[in-house]
Amino acid sequence: MHSSMISKIEKAHRYATERERFDVQSMVVTVHGDNDDHTVHYDGDRWSCDCDYFQMQRTCAHTMALEVMLEGMIPHHNRTAVA
Repeated sequence: MHSSMISKIEKAHRYATERERFDVQSMVVTVHGDNDDHTVHYDGDRWSCDCDYFQMQRTCAHTMALEVMLEGMIPHHNRTAVA
């Protein structure tokens, strides 16, 4: 492996630990739930999920799990209450 590639890999690993470098603007994720798969969208400042619970409550376990995973990478005002 070329030394330039090694340095890029090392930099990538360092970046990955520095969450403040990232600002997620939008994404689509499939969450494999206990009973079914669900599609979660994040677009700028809004979450959505195709599960029934989200349709009633505007939050769900699927969106909250992603919020936990993305801690520090999405603006605070866009998150629901996650302990």
